[in-house]
Amino acid sequence: MVLLNWTEQAAGDLINIRDFIAKDSPKYSTIHINRIKAKARLLKDYPKSGKIVHEIDIENMRELIFGNYRIIYRIVNIKQIDILTVFHSARELNSILLL
Repeated sequence: MVLLNWTEQAAGDLINIRDFIAKDSPKYSTIHINRIKAKARLLKDYPKSGKIVHEIDIENMRELIFGNYRIIYRIVNIKQIDILTVFHSARELNSILLL
């Protein structure tokens, strides 16, 4: 099975998303974060299930979509995937931070 490594950036993104949603609904913020994490866990069995990030166009840089959020990840090797960032799709991806 593949190890999912949540980078500091991605972990911080989840905290920011949780805090933003919690302003309106603390209960829903927890549910939403758990759903994002569950979506990412699918990568353990299907690492190439996400599409290639079009802004970067590198085979091992992929993304999963969950609602309005993009979960950007890098396939490091057959045993590890790094979750790099999670952000709202209305925002631009700063590819410099991901390389």
